[in-house]
Amino acid sequence: MSTSAAEHLSPAFPERAAWGTAGKLRAWQAGALQRYLETNPRDFLAVATPGAGKTTFALRLATELLGRGIVDSVTIVAPTEHLKTQWADAAARVGIQIDPKFTNRQVDEASDYHGVALTYQGVASNPEVHRIRTLRTRTLVILDEVHHGGDNKSWGDALRVAFEGATRRVCLTGTPFRSDTSPIPFVRYEHDAAGIRRSASDYAYGYAEALADGVVRPVLFLAYGGNMRWRTRAGDEIAARLGTPMTKDAVAGAWRTALDPNGAWIPSVLQAADKRLSEVRRHVPDAGGLVIASNQTAARAYARTLEAITGSKPTVVLSDDLGASSRIEDFAKSDERWMVAVRMVSEGVDVPRLCVGVYATSTSTPLFFAQAVGRFVRARKRGETASVFLPTVPIILEHAARLEEQRDHALDRPSRPGESPEDAMWSEEEGLLTAANREEKASGDLLDDGSFEALESEAEFDHVLFDAEQFGMGFEVSTEDEQEYLGLPGLLEPDQVSKLLRQRQDKLVKSGRKRRDDEPVAAHRALANQRKELNGLVAQYARKSGQPHAVIHNDLRQQCGGPTLDRASSEQVSARIELIRRWFVGRR
Repeated sequence: MSTSAAEHLSPAFPERAAWGTAGKLRAWQAGALQRYLETNPRDFLAVATPGAGKTTFALRLATELLGRGIVDSVTIVAPTEHLKTQWADAAARVGIQIDPKFTNRQVDEASDYHGVALTYQGVASNPEVHRIRTLRTRTLVILDEVHHGGDNKSWGDALRVAFEGATRRVCLTGTPFRSDTSPIPFVRYEHDAAGIRRSASDYAYGYAEALADGVVRPVLFLAYGGNMRWRTRAGDEIAARLGTPMTKDAVAGAWRTALDPNGAWIPSVLQAADKRLSEVRRHVPDAGGLVIASNQTAARAYARTLEAITGSKPTVVLSDDLGASSRIEDFAKSDERWMVAVRMVSEGVDVPRLCVGVYATSTSTPLFFAQAVGRFVRARKRGETASVFLPTVPIILEHAARLEEQRDHALDRPSRPGESPEDAMWSEEEGLLTAANREEKASGDLLDDGSFEALESEAEFDHVLFDAEQFGMGFEVSTEDEQEYLGLPGLLEPDQVSKLLRQRQDKLVKSGRKRRDDEPVAAHRALANQRKELNGLVAQYARKSGQPHAVIHNDLRQQCGGPTLDRASSEQVSARIELIRRWFVGRR
């Protein structure tokens, strides 16, 4: 074990450090280490954006504590099996030998090792084994992506049982916020000005700071919308344009239709992403791409589409495949173009050559999105820019626009009017939590219950989002304009990217080509589409209110006037659509 080796450890594994950082700790790593050694705490939470080098910081600290005789062994807890091996390889570079194959049946590791690497699930399955191990020697516990400790109550309880007796605990995360209010073990919570308990980090290094330091890449988001058509449980056919204002159910339906492997949206977006990857590889020859899918069936289908586009089979990584870890490692070391995965590579996995991504998943939580985008931001040299292709879905675009914000995990819900913060803090209203989780499922995972059928989809380039600014939004972007965006050079400084995007925006403004969503079509087709849209909205409102379809149609007709739907004019149908949209937001 070598403190000197740790000092000269590359901040990113397995590739070399980012520009200007080789041969020394990054400034934030040195600052966090100094703060730890000055305060000498038992628990320490380091929050650093994905790609900043949390592994290096933790291992550098481990060599200090081992070298000073403060601890005798190290236990690392990571989210996945693959990350255990990744940690063990990184630790070996500084002389700390970690056993990533340790199982609960062993009780103790071989004398060749300084410690073990575990998963959160492994700890939860038998916390008593790890409690005994932890108490047997003075142990440093490194909890990687510690927010997983709040995944469910049993996991949190197991971590407390296993590691309450640890000599030192270091918690690491790139995304401390969670979508729920489950407390994270060994994390300190403090009250903010509103009386809400939020996670308190001992050292924080956000994406905005890392971007300014050149530690991470800037991200260019390319949003794609298009016309979608699907059939609901009630048998209604709905047509809508992904990216236009609509109800949450309609957004979910359009989103699912876009991600359907049998439609035209996915192949078009994958082709655009591959073109972007080709441009990036002109300047970054080993640049790779990653498609994140919602499930294994979709992942395999996307892989077949990519093979048809590129002529070569992409690497497919599925979490339940025995060879998943080795495939990730092989891809990281190769110059292959594409990898397709479900969730396994969304967090922590280090493939620094990933430069282009396709967010082809229906998961919408901010934590998952931040971790997924984190796979593309690991800078290796100056000028590298990440490109991520997104569906034009409001919640996903909001996550992209807020990428630079630093957020903490809140344990409490804001107080209701007339309720004290203390009352709100300790109230555990299961009904509200269940409703929140159900809403997250509806708008996030979009689980297939057999009642939905995607009928038709098409992809259309919408706009670019860079540095929280939108370029091309509201304009009719031609194929030529899209190609210009896809053809941005692969090596550019952030200010150069902004300059080129503004030049293209000025060109669009001068062209006067405002987007028109009402392209001339035959009157009968336009009216048929309106009636379909109204029928779809009525069906959704019927499910929400419990009223029969006929009653809702009659109410709309009475308030807006005009004949029955089969004889109503385009203007009359539009008025009814506008009215029922107001009903959805409580303006009835």
